[in-house]
Amino acid sequence: MESMLNKLKSTVTKVTADVTSAVMGNPVTREFDVGRHIASGGNGLAWKIFNGTKKSTKQEVAVFVFDKKLIDKYQKFEKDQIIDSLKRGVQQLTRLRHPRLLTVQHPLEESRDCLAFCTEPVFASLANVLGNWENLPSSISPDIKDYKLYDVETKYGLLQVSEGLSFLHSSVKMVHGNVTPENIILNKSGAWKIMGFDFCVSSSNPSEQEPKFPCKEWDPNLPSLCLPNPEYLAPEYILSVSCETASDMYSLGTVIYAVFNKGKPIFEVNKQDIYKSFSRQLDQLSRLGSSSLTSIPEEVREHVKLLLNVTPTVRPDADQMTKIPFFDDVGAVTLQYFDTLFQRDNLQKSQFFKGLPKVLPKLPKRVIVQRILPCLTSEFVNPDMVPFVLPNVLLIAEECTKEEYVRLILPELGPVFKQQEPVQASNMILLIFLQKMDLLLTKTPPDEIKNSVLPMVYRALEAPSIQIQELCLNIIPTFANLIDYPSMKNALIPRIKNACLQTSSLAVRVNSLVCLGKILEYLDKWFVLDDILPFLQQIPSKEPAVLMGILGIYKCTFTHKKLGITKEQLAGKVLPHLIPLSIENNLNLNQFSSFIAVIKEMLSRLESEHRTKLEQLHMMQEQQRSLDIGNQMSTPEETNVAHTGSQQIDKVFNHIGADLLTGGESENKEDGLQNKQKRASLTLEEKQKLAKEQEQAQKLKSQQPLKPQVHTPIAPIKQTKDLTDTLMDNMTSLSSLSLSTPKLSASSTFTSVPSTGLSMMFSTPIDNTKRNLTNGLNANMGFQTSGFNMPVNPNHNFFSGTNTAGVTTMTLGAAPTLSNYSSLSVPPAGAKQAQQRPPDMSALNNLFGPQKPKVSMNQLSQQKPNQWLNQFVPPQVSPGLGSTAMGTQESHVLTCTDSRRSTRIRLSRPLPSYSSLNSNF
Repeated sequence: MESMLNKLKSTVTKVTADVTSAVMGNPVTREFDVGRHIASGGNGLAWKIFNGTKKSTKQEVAVFVFDKKLIDKYQKFEKDQIIDSLKRGVQQLTRLRHPRLLTVQHPLEESRDCLAFCTEPVFASLANVLGNWENLPSSISPDIKDYKLYDVETKYGLLQVSEGLSFLHSSVKMVHGNVTPENIILNKSGAWKIMGFDFCVSSSNPSEQEPKFPCKEWDPNLPSLCLPNPEYLAPEYILSVSCETASDMYSLGTVIYAVFNKGKPIFEVNKQDIYKSFSRQLDQLSRLGSSSLTSIPEEVREHVKLLLNVTPTVRPDADQMTKIPFFDDVGAVTLQYFDTLFQRDNLQKSQFFKGLPKVLPKLPKRVIVQRILPCLTSEFVNPDMVPFVLPNVLLIAEECTKEEYVRLILPELGPVFKQQEPVQASNMILLIFLQKMDLLLTKTPPDEIKNSVLPMVYRALEAPSIQIQELCLNIIPTFANLIDYPSMKNALIPRIKNACLQTSSLAVRVNSLVCLGKILEYLDKWFVLDDILPFLQQIPSKEPAVLMGILGIYKCTFTHKKLGITKEQLAGKVLPHLIPLSIENNLNLNQFSSFIAVIKEMLSRLESEHRTKLEQLHMMQEQQRSLDIGNQMSTPEETNVAHTGSQQIDKVFNHIGADLLTGGESENKEDGLQNKQKRASLTLEEKQKLAKEQEQAQKLKSQQPLKPQVHTPIAPIKQTKDLTDTLMDNMTSLSSLSLSTPKLSASSTFTSVPSTGLSMMFSTPIDNTKRNLTNGLNANMGFQTSGFNMPVNPNHNFFSGTNTAGVTTMTLGAAPTLSNYSSLSVPPAGAKQAQQRPPDMSALNNLFGPQKPKVSMNQLSQQKPNQWLNQFVPPQVSPGLGSTAMGTQESHVLTCTDSRRSTRIRLSRPLPSYSSLNSNF
């Protein structure tokens, strides 16, 4: 890397040193900046050619510099001869003005070290292009090194030289005297220009007489820079010391030969023995055949042979050469027409530009860019010619690279983008640009698109011409993918909508809808739903074409994968708009069918999506209900009082009467159905948890029932005492307490060994096959009364029984260690249940109706013993109250148990009847 930098530094230093040493101090540098050494030219390639710019205008120029160090080896008088010869040639060139002669922009300036003058921008000399790189920098530019002449360039270049010689011979009455590749310069545009008038000879006769050109004798002692190049010199110069215009034509023949022979002349001359060489050359020329000119194209071979003829009068003159068929090539004629374009009127120009697109594909790109493009862009200053020139410029732009387009074409198009006058030309320009919009958006930089190209599109949408609006709307979809989204959303779409709403042309309105439909895929979904679809409802026209355009936009949006229409939009806006449109009288059968097909498709998707949503919601509710049931099953029985859903409550109220009337059979069916539903909706984790609980229940079932511990009274009972009257008094007090006590202690539970089947604000015994659900009611569902609540079992008699194994206990503040087990107590397998009796429906009124503060004795007397006893149990006695036969039926025992002791009272006689109780109260 460092070596490369050093090499670059040395090269730059060397070039700078060359320029400095050659030009420093020359007056040319006051007005021009001298750049890089690019070529060489002139007699002996003695002139170095540099790039340059004019300081005041920044105009590009070529600076020709002759370094006097090249002639340091000569003596002073020889140096003076060389300098005089060079000066004479530049001065003569400065005086002459012709398109085929090199244009001098600053005359010759001399300093102590060099001679310098400025010309139009130059590429190289023909000698450099043909491979003669003498006096070029050590690092030859690849542009020169790899330069290859195309046939059209060669033909037209030789034609240009012929035209230049024709001008000198006919108009100026001058013989150039040194027509060689060194003195033919290729400018930046590729045109061939003549220079090197060091040895020109003007006619000595007046203009009205036949020209006569004096000729100097060849002096071999003069420096080579003071003599013309003998290899391109006509034989008469040396042998007969005469010259005429035909002598330049001989030189032209040798140049043509060199061009087609890689720069080599037809004869090599020994400068030390010039006369002998020319004598031999003369002999060869007299026997020159076509075999010696095989490298020359056949169509010009005979003309070159005539040019190289020994007799000057046989040679064609310059004017004749410009008319030979070889120069009738279409490319050469086209280039020639461009050179004379300034002489044509607008009508001739317009006809020429119309036919130019057929010729351009036949020409090389370099010729088009260098020669034709500058001529075309120069016509942009003529507004009337822009519509004819612009298609050709855009055609050339298609073949250019993006860099070339930005550098050569885009700067010239800037004013054309903004041209609005004259109106007719402006409209044509808009049409042309719209047809090539993809080219402009592809190669134009984004900033320039935003500033120049898109404003022109917006202007076309707002143009009064319907044709321009239609074309613009038809073309926009072809380049919509090249437009940035903000510009499309904020500028393009609003103008399309305005064109649709404000126009009076049906074609423009329909094309606006079609355009919108085609560019939907480049828009955002929510922009379409919020901006495009509501716009469709604003269109006032009801023509079938417009309605079908509206339907097309709805369908494109509905079916597009990226866009789509939400079911809310379908139900609320789209279908309410489409359905009335579908029954417009202007629609024919096919159009109506199209509307109905789209509407049905929308309805089908609407139904499908909403049904899917509802199914998902239902599934989520079922899953949530399953989780709730699982959580309920995993909750201890003492605290499981949560609400399980409105459906279960509805089932309770809808079926409670039937459950109570049908008894256990309906309960078992209902519970079995619920268990089946639960099992169907439980998750795997819940099923595992339920299996564990069932396993635990089975273990508990296999254990012996837990019996309450009976505490023996400390004081022994000495004698049996009739406590019936005392018991009745206590029960009367208990009744008053029951009516005055509002709430039940949260820690109190009632437990009964036989299943009571109905739970109200307390937990119930657990059946072997089900938990928490008995009698078809929700286990957690309860009904609170103002007094004391007791489990009700219509199948159980508190005052009689057959076995003591199922003793019912009443426990106050049962110990925590026994609460869970007491509720699981079951009667032995051999225990007999009391005979079932139909339930009394009065208990149902007491269950759902509000509790009255007082109960009359008449009502009390009609209740069953267990219901009657429930009214008088004190709230402190908790939980469980029952009656079990002890021994025979004549034995009457009442057992009361609390947390501290259990008292068993044997009654001497049965409890009194309800009537006796009523009389006591």
